[in-house]
Parts: sequence; C-alpha cells; structure tokens
Amino acid sequence: GRRNWLFAKSIRGAQASATVYSITETALLNGLKPYNYLTYVMEKMKDLGAFPAKEEMLELLPWSSNLPDDCRSKLKK
Repeated sequence: GRRNWLFAKSIRGAQASATVYSITETALLNGLKPYNYLTYVMEKMKDLGAFPAKEEMLELLPWSSNLPDDCRSKLKK
C-alpha cells in the first residue's frame, strides 16, 4: 500500500519498492498480468545491451501493441 515505504531499510530500498509498485499498477491499468509483463520486460532488457534505442524501449511500455498475448489479461474492464 501507500505506506509500505515506512518499512524499507533504506531510502534506495523505498525508492525501488515504489518504482516496482508504480510499474505493477500501470501494467494492471493497461490490462496486463503484472508477473508475466515484468518477466517479459526483464528478459527483453537483458538482450538490449547498455544503451538500447528509444524504439526498443517504447516497445516494452505497458501500452505497446507489440507485447505478447500472454502478458495480456483475459478480463475486460
């Protein structure tokens, strides 16, 4: 929840937690399965190298039409 930062052991830990929470919520709002989406993004990121092109990064955003079907939730909102 919003107060999870209270239990972080460091500022960087709290920031990392907030980042993951934000990405997860954005994935949900875009009709994605967060676990599948995060797994897909991490797998792709390891192959992109240190300085990926803007176009490569845009394809990984939660609203990209290029995401695989297994990232998408079957439920309609």
